[in-house]
Amino acid sequence: MCHRVRRFEDGGVTETTAGLPMSLPEFLAVLGAVALVVARWLPPAARPSVTIAAAAVFTLFAIVLGAVGIRWQFLPVLAGGAVALPLALSPVLRPLRRRPGRPAWRARWWLALPGTAVCLGLIATGPVAAWAFPVPVFPAPSGSFAVGTRVVQWTDPRRPETFTADLDDRRTVVVQLWYPAQQSPAGVQRAQYLGRTEQEARTVSDALAGAVGLPGFLVDGVPRARTRAVFDAPVAGGDERFPLVLFSPGAGGVRTQNTAWAEELASHGYVVAALDHPYDSAAVVLADGRTIRAATASTGDREEDEELAVGWTAVRASDLGFVLTQLESLDRGTPADPLTGLGPLAGRDPLAGRLDTGRAAVAGHSMGGAAALQAARQDPRFAAVIDLDGYPHGPLSPPLHQPALALTQAITPSTDPRYLPRLTEALASNTATSYRLTVPGAAHLTFMDGPLYLPPVPSIVGSLGRTGSTRVVAATTLAFLDTTLRHTPGDLAGALSAYGSLSVHRPDAPR
Repeated sequence: MCHRVRRFEDGGVTETTAGLPMSLPEFLAVLGAVALVVARWLPPAARPSVTIAAAAVFTLFAIVLGAVGIRWQFLPVLAGGAVALPLALSPVLRPLRRRPGRPAWRARWWLALPGTAVCLGLIATGPVAAWAFPVPVFPAPSGSFAVGTRVVQWTDPRRPETFTADLDDRRTVVVQLWYPAQQSPAGVQRAQYLGRTEQEARTVSDALAGAVGLPGFLVDGVPRARTRAVFDAPVAGGDERFPLVLFSPGAGGVRTQNTAWAEELASHGYVVAALDHPYDSAAVVLADGRTIRAATASTGDREEDEELAVGWTAVRASDLGFVLTQLESLDRGTPADPLTGLGPLAGRDPLAGRLDTGRAAVAGHSMGGAAALQAARQDPRFAAVIDLDGYPHGPLSPPLHQPALALTQAITPSTDPRYLPRLTEALASNTATSYRLTVPGAAHLTFMDGPLYLPPVPSIVGSLGRTGSTRVVAATTLAFLDTTLRHTPGDLAGALSAYGSLSVHRPDAPR
């Protein structure tokens, strides 16, 4: 049966971004450029000193930006300042060269006004573009643990790679772990976003941009970002065993696409293992330096695309089950070699004995959500499943036996009319209680890191704000995980309904 729960919008969810996303040198370069332009309109007594000071500030920080790397957003700022610089300095310096008694030349106001407008327009373009395409700033996790992260690579010797013709090629996955860690010393460098190195981050960023038809330079701030985790930080002290959450990204997505969410979960005592699916993820950089590009592509034919999606989802579901097996081996202290999948590693892994593999959830975004549903159907080791706005590709039988949470974007006339009926059918046949939460103000990319660095266009990233999106997704999934994996008492339906329109699907009778 399906119970409808009231819907209301939480006034604390929507967030506005305070300030402009600029570094101090960028801000001072903008300030100097603006001062250069407006100096012409100041009273004569103040004009020389303001012009010289503005010219010094602009020139100095233009040089600084050139040394550390200029973001494309600030090229118009430098252009506007460069045009204004000689025009502003010329009236100030000319008296030093003109003959005594000769009047100082100054452009007429009706000539200077259009030039001022053009220069200010160029300069204003910089902060606006930086606001639209910022370097993402990751929210500080709210849990009691610091967060560590590491990357492993595992090869399944029993599964051939179906995306290649090489009969000896075996399926390899790259996995990033986020885990509860000890507090790192002050000033320690935080983990690079999108990759282990800046070069890997740029490779992945360019591939993601190309997958959606954007030139890579538009999102050049993304690989500059640092997250809140620390690579290879020591695992949190004590003997607590942490529940697991395995995560599959969207079609063409990458393991790092939900980093803010993963860090939040890890700070609350979960270990998150996010997968790169080679030949499906936009770009996967292997341990030997090779880069595997996506080989999956839509044909434009609905039936053919659905058949392809079913196959890709099945591969992902198998990847998820394989990774859970590897994590079980890691917890026992005898993991397979990360490069070959064969034989034990020397030494004991820091996470050995700390993974509660008996309390494991599987989650995913978009196609990854469909893969999570299929993985839960196939593998009873998964105790709960989370679908972040994913259409349920593949068979709906056997029915799910684990509690499920499906978060969906706001439903609009443009939403695929097959989506909700298909999702409802999948959840209604479940033998455990399932929840579908439609989040008002959410779009498809709300459920990943996109709002942190993409233009705040509601149809693209929703209207919950840069960090508000992460808070909603983390709060709802944490409430679900705490209830299903940790058996924390409380009113789960009430907690979820605070964030949108909730449907609760309960089995009519034991099956």
